[in-house]
Amino acid sequence: MDFLESVRQPPGMPNLQTNANVSGEFVMRVGIPHTSGKLAFHAFNEGYAAMVSAGAFWDPRQGKFRLPEATDLTELDFALDSAGFTAMMLWNAKGRQAGMAGVYPWSYGQYVELASVSGASWYAQPDMCVEKEIAGDQDAIDYRINATATLLEGILRVVYAWQNELAKTCNADVVSNAIRIPVPVIQGRRIDDYLRSLDLMMSVWERWQPWIDAPRLIGLSSVCRRTLDDWEEGLYAILAGLEGRLPPEAALHCCSASKVGACRTSKCTTGSPGQNRWRLTSEHG
Repeated sequence: MDFLESVRQPPGMPNLQTNANVSGEFVMRVGIPHTSGKLAFHAFNEGYAAMVSAGAFWDPRQGKFRLPEATDLTELDFALDSAGFTAMMLWNAKGRQAGMAGVYPWSYGQYVELASVSGASWYAQPDMCVEKEIAGDQDAIDYRINATATLLEGILRVVYAWQNELAKTCNADVVSNAIRIPVPVIQGRRIDDYLRSLDLMMSVWERWQPWIDAPRLIGLSSVCRRTLDDWEEGLYAILAGLEGRLPPEAALHCCSASKVGACRTSKCTTGSPGQNRWRLTSEHG
């Protein structure tokens, strides 16, 4: 469909929307903790893909996200992280916040708007991480796994409502490009945790089909502070345990996996066409 045919389409809701465009290549994203400056300029100069935290755009004094008037990020392939770890640390330090789940300082609507206008290639759902600094026992881990699935349901409801309103006057292509579908995230400490999180995530996701298609990218969170080889909690054990359980076309984004050295190993390889099990993206920062 060419541009003229697209704009002539009648108003309506899109169906089978993908949450990210994923190639068969391994993608390393550099973490950038701010919206401008030397790191963003260097990433632009070197042509790096990037990962930027939503917290970098947040102005706590104004209680809203602020986009810089000019930034090298607009020239980058960058993805948007929900800043779940930072939000949990803030909640631990200062108590209940004004936004999502009483943990985030920003609301669903503010986050969806940021994802829509920032120019990010894709954005991660809000989640609750389970690093040991945050979740000290299995009850805390289980709570945060459940809460991550609940946050996914919440953000999908907001995206659907906004798309439904926009669809009254805009065609499906405009709607899907203006307000996009998030990348879901799975959480855990051990493989059984991740498998339960995956099941919960898919039970939420499938309720919204065929408005959305099966996820093409899934975030594997809470991995940056673990070893590679531990038989129960190591990254290799987690990836092996997920083998055969992911949706057929899905790739994994391993959040900060380079901090445990995963990007330097042969385990981070791309599968042959139609095989996604080791189709990974990662970030370093």
